[in-house]
Amino acid sequence: MWSSNTNSILGGILVAIWLVWAANFIGDLMIPKMAPATTQKAPAAKKPASAQPSKEAAVTTTAPASETLKVLLASASADDGKKVAKLCAACHSFNKNGKKKIRPNLFGIIGKARGFSSDFTYSTAIKEMGGKWGFEELDAFLAKPKAFMPGTKMAFPGVKKAGDRAALILYMRSQAEQPAPLPQ
Repeated sequence: MWSSNTNSILGGILVAIWLVWAANFIGDLMIPKMAPATTQKAPAAKKPASAQPSKEAAVTTTAPASETLKVLLASASADDGKKVAKLCAACHSFNKNGKKKIRPNLFGIIGKARGFSSDFTYSTAIKEMGGKWGFEELDAFLAKPKAFMPGTKMAFPGVKKAGDRAALILYMRSQAEQPAPLPQ
């Protein structure tokens, strides 16, 4: 009943199972398991039913975001931003008179009007939005372009880390003849 071929086949199967188990064990040692990402919502502050929001309350609710950006800009470096700018370099150039790519040159963009380049056809979303590029606007746009400006042609998903965005903004600020003053 048992032949030498049967023993060889069963031995091969056992060795294969042992190799898969050993590879899995070694892989678990080399790459630590990551905890699943969870998002927790902060509990909402309770307001008295009769309280009306005042103008001062509106100012204080928007101040932390800009304060955070100010702190991030103060702690970021343009050298780190140059590294982050490599994400953008496939489509944009940052140098004065930089070679034209598929998207507009971003030299001196801070303080310029949105849709400023005459040699690029912008989406109607950016034309209709108008305004100028400031530090807060760039931060919001770089975080998630489609959320900041629905209808934009830009397919880039955004820069997730706030520190990376601040460094990129500092680098973009440095790429100007007269860099815009930092927010105070």
